[in-house]
Amino acid sequence: MKLIQDYQNKKVLIVGLAKSGFYAAQLLQQLGAQVTVNDKQTLPNDDKSLVQLQQLGIQVIMGGHPLQLLDEDFSLIVKNPGIPYDNPLIKAAMARKIPIITEPELAYEVSSAPMVCVTGTNGKTTTTTLIQLILDQNRSAGHAYKAGNIGIPVSQVVQKASAEDDIVVEMSSFQLLGVTQLRPKIAVLTNIYEAHLDYHKTRANYIKAKMNITKNQTAADYFVVNYDQKEWRDLAQQSAAQIVPFSRLNKSQAGAYQKGNDLYFRDEKIISISELPLPGKHNIENYLAAIAVAKIYGKTKADICQVLTTFQGVKHRIQFVEKLAGRSIYNDSKATNIEATIVALEAFSQPIVLIAGGLDRGFTFDKLVEPLKKVKAIILYGQTKHLMAAAAQKAQIPTIKLVDNLDEAVPLAWSLTAPGDVLLLSPAAASWDQFQTFEQRGDRFLNDIKKLGE
Repeated sequence: MKLIQDYQNKKVLIVGLAKSGFYAAQLLQQLGAQVTVNDKQTLPNDDKSLVQLQQLGIQVIMGGHPLQLLDEDFSLIVKNPGIPYDNPLIKAAMARKIPIITEPELAYEVSSAPMVCVTGTNGKTTTTTLIQLILDQNRSAGHAYKAGNIGIPVSQVVQKASAEDDIVVEMSSFQLLGVTQLRPKIAVLTNIYEAHLDYHKTRANYIKAKMNITKNQTAADYFVVNYDQKEWRDLAQQSAAQIVPFSRLNKSQAGAYQKGNDLYFRDEKIISISELPLPGKHNIENYLAAIAVAKIYGKTKADICQVLTTFQGVKHRIQFVEKLAGRSIYNDSKATNIEATIVALEAFSQPIVLIAGGLDRGFTFDKLVEPLKKVKAIILYGQTKHLMAAAAQKAQIPTIKLVDNLDEAVPLAWSLTAPGDVLLLSPAAASWDQFQTFEQRGDRFLNDIKKLGE
């Protein structure tokens, strides 16, 4: 870690605690900053993070975001990515022209290790994990770490990573809005669909945030981009970095691509699709993105194949749970948008009993109508259940059931399955109407499935 002097004796406000806020506060104090942490929640006095921060002498203000905080003459705000820019405290800070960044930007400033940064609407976590595992395979020096939106704060990892290491960072559009200096050695764009418009307001704003991943790159860097849609190919031209495409549809052979039943990098066959364990076209794209990064790093075909053939997927992302009484059960709680659920539905040829529903973000589910035609039964809960039911009726699903919550949905869904079916949780909506995170939602599903077998 670089012990930079930029924050020595500077007053810095961290808005939003959580894990990223905790490690950002810890890091800034090491750099000599005078740190204040502000969170809208009131934590119990024995909360571990709160106690540790107070032991470090860091002031923690809880129970709201009082505007008078800004009278403290802060030089910088490090904002939790989930807090929108129209939050009154953040709006007031912008009016005062106080610089606002997110935690990955802070971590980048002090990182000794080069970064590979991965973004996109879908596939980020699987791609990030694949890249990290491949870069760590048979490594002669250092380690490859994963961090970021994957659940591990970058500011935690940079404190242990050296110049011999690499950090593979999953970055959300929320985090990328806080980019000022961040310049990854390799940036990866898995895809861009319509998502988070409640936060970004327009699709153009969302795309602009995503493209911040490459805005500081130069010709010495690499931008790995999905080439399967013209929009994404056009976006690649905005980057000053060397473009390395990947394409499941064989739109380019200048990088990684699928040809027939095999995956290639340029002229080299890497692996046959039949050897890959994860189902679905979307995972072919994730594999191709990881192959492209691995080859830029000079990893051997043997190292790449060792990881690709043994990686069993990421929890909550079309995660195979178990085969129970002839039914295959999958947990896709990470499907927080329509596109992710479409991807999940397309991954299976067997009859599907689908559980879906969640936070109402104010749009219809007409995009799901065609993919839902392969579903034999659907169980819906949460704020979106009536909107999704309308789409299910248009898709002429024979059995449509509405319940209040996930605990009710699972046994009902199970009762509608037959041997050979897939029982799939793929909500097509965020979890925040009934759960704090998609992980919590997925864990509840796993627990409910466990009860079925008891």
